[in-house]
Amino acid sequence: MSDTDVSLSAAAAKRITAIMSTHKKTALRVAVVGGGCSGFSYTFDFADAPEKDDLVIKRDGAIVVIDNISLDFLSGSEIDYSDELIGAAFKINNPNAKSGCGCGTSFSL
Repeated sequence: MSDTDVSLSAAAAKRITAIMSTHKKTALRVAVVGGGCSGFSYTFDFADAPEKDDLVIKRDGAIVVIDNISLDFLSGSEIDYSDELIGAAFKINNPNAKSGCGCGTSFSL
């Protein structure tokens, strides 16, 4: 895996495929924005099609798109999905994050 690779777990691919078919959308957009209790936050949204400079990740029928700016923060990360007793959510396993908050949606570098 190169430094710019972002991977998608089988669990995340399965959940994305289910969500996209329900909402009649093509892809899940993952982005990093400023804010959150630790400095940066992950956002998840629908995308009808990738933008020209997006990284497109495909696995088992699921499609994830990431913009170039967010990719700088997500290099080497894995997008996962966890369905546990305390709740179900997408998780970003980000080796660049130096710390994160308890909710798992914000991080600092």
